Amino acid sequence: MALQLTDDVSPEALARFDLLIDVRSPGEFAQDHVPGAVNLPVLSDLERAEVGTIYVQESRFKARRIGAAHVARNIAHHLETALADRPGGFRPLVYCWRGGMRSNAMATILSQVGWPTTVLNGGYRTWRRSVTARLYDGELPLDFVLLDGQTGVGKTEMLGRLAARGLQTLDLEGLASHRGSLFGALPGRPQPSQKMFESRLLAQLDALDPHRPVVAEAESSKIGERMIPPALWRRLAQAPRIELTAPPEARARYLVGAYADLVADPAAIEGAFERLPVHPSRDRLTAWRTMVAEGRFVELAQAVMALHYDPAYERARKRHDRPLLGEIVLDPTDARSFDAACERIIALSRA
Repeated sequence: MALQLTDDVSPEALARFDLLIDVRSPGEFAQDHVPGAVNLPVLSDLERAEVGTIYVQESRFKARRIGAAHVARNIAHHLETALADRPGGFRPLVYCWRGGMRSNAMATILSQVGWPTTVLNGGYRTWRRSVTARLYDGELPLDFVLLDGQTGVGKTEMLGRLAARGLQTLDLEGLASHRGSLFGALPGRPQPSQKMFESRLLAQLDALDPHRPVVAEAESSKIGERMIPPALWRRLAQAPRIELTAPPEARARYLVGAYADLVADPAAIEGAFERLPVHPSRDRLTAWRTMVAEGRFVELAQAVMALHYDPAYERARKRHDRPLLGEIVLDPTDARSFDAACERIIALSRA
């Protein structure tokens, strides 16, 4: 059965395949991949390094011979495991780094099995060019409404509640695996690479209905170490906002609950102190360490908000003169207050 080629990576085109198979090494796959793809490597990271070293230091022929043996064994393993239960009409799309030897080796054998197999022409690089064209150079056909407000008003939780009520939302912090603040790193969840963040983001954007508003959190241009791509940032910069406000003590109490993992890790708190752009004085730092030692975390949260978060919010608000749709006062520690705020946000976003 002849192999087919495609360079169409649109969501509609990719949806026609039963499985997207990324045959690159696990290390390459971890850096970025087409959303929804599974990794069935024809060379492991160690095998790829071995073949590359032999290619450079010894001979191309030896590298190809040893590489072919690795590839044959690995494809056989995938046929006996991950692909063992696939029916005769199974339609896979296979890709490697640039649509070369690795993807063609896998695709040739799959086609010989009898499966109508397609190779992504240009491989992963075709996908990456598409991501760059759309998120850096293109225009997104989406209209956003932003949830704005000082730290501790519960914007991220509000997004989840709105999504549960059927509103379209975009959780950028979830995609970036970061809570978008100085203390925002998630324990045990390193941030994805910039490329992976963009691939995940594009998949989320493609799933949105351009005829309905999308609610997102008002962010800076970076979430942790991940940059919001220009095409999205342009839309967010133009979007109207709904401002959430809450008393400082309520915000502080909410933060202590939301950052329970940080509260339980004094060393992480100390590390965050060191990263403050406005470094606290020795006396202030001593007072904060005492609060940590005594478990006075609400008081500590109020102190850090006053020194860092609230001034940073005011500076950002002045830089981005976005239209204001409305202001909602709530208590983020009160579920009923959240529910009432949700209804008001839904009404404002659909107005």
